[in-house]
Amino acid sequence: MKATNSRQPSSITSNILKVVGLILILSSLIDYAVLLIPPATPSNAVPEQVQLGFLQWQQNVTFQLINQGVIPMVGLAFLFAGFWVDSNSGAARKGWEDIVRIGALALAGLLGLAFLLPVPILNINSLRLLNNQAVAQINQRATQVETQIASQSQQVSSLLQDEKKLTELDQAIKSGQVQGEQLARLQSLKDQLQRLKQDPKALNQQVDAAKTQLRGGKQEAQKQAESQFLRSSIKNGLSSLLLAIGYLAIAALGLTGGIGGGRRKAQPR
Repeated sequence: MKATNSRQPSSITSNILKVVGLILILSSLIDYAVLLIPPATPSNAVPEQVQLGFLQWQQNVTFQLINQGVIPMVGLAFLFAGFWVDSNSGAARKGWEDIVRIGALALAGLLGLAFLLPVPILNINSLRLLNNQAVAQINQRATQVETQIASQSQQVSSLLQDEKKLTELDQAIKSGQVQGEQLARLQSLKDQLQRLKQDPKALNQQVDAAKTQLRGGKQEAQKQAESQFLRSSIKNGLSSLLLAIGYLAIAALGLTGGIGGGRRKAQPR
């Protein structure tokens, strides 16, 4: 009777550890299952939007898998700690616990292989493609702005050579029909045109300065995108590698009897 009572605290502790471990493992698997459901694609979406949406979904899924990857490992640790407590207290292992133990080891091996190759490869590849698209958008916006600068420069040059339009602008200001903010804009335009007419090289200097500033901003944006890609790739790759090592170690130790051992409950004759 005393021996039975002495094993009750260990039995309670092991049961708590196993319950907590199973809850952590099952809740994580449910989260993973939900993450793997692809989002609905709008019927009017163009192929580029569909591709971008798929890459963003893939990157988010693999990031979440890596970010939450330690939770099943903690669950496995609790579960096998419960088995270890049973083993050290001399409690016989029940038949259903063998099934749970084998399933847990299989899950550890599967997650280890997943975090070793597919998850980091998909994550880094999606990050790379998203980075390429971001750089392409930066280049496209810079090209559009540079085209606008060239077009505005050509318009100003044409206006400087058109005496009729300059006269009309001066008459509009002096007529008194334009007031307030619109008058201030016209007066500012007239002053700028007069300065540019007096110094023809000033327009080219302003255009060159605007283009230089635009190209500098483009290069800075490209550097930021590349830096973000490298940081994310290194962080996610190393985190995934550590998770793979941890899960494969759990599977290896379990298969060699290093964890989760215990005496099998004797079958009645």
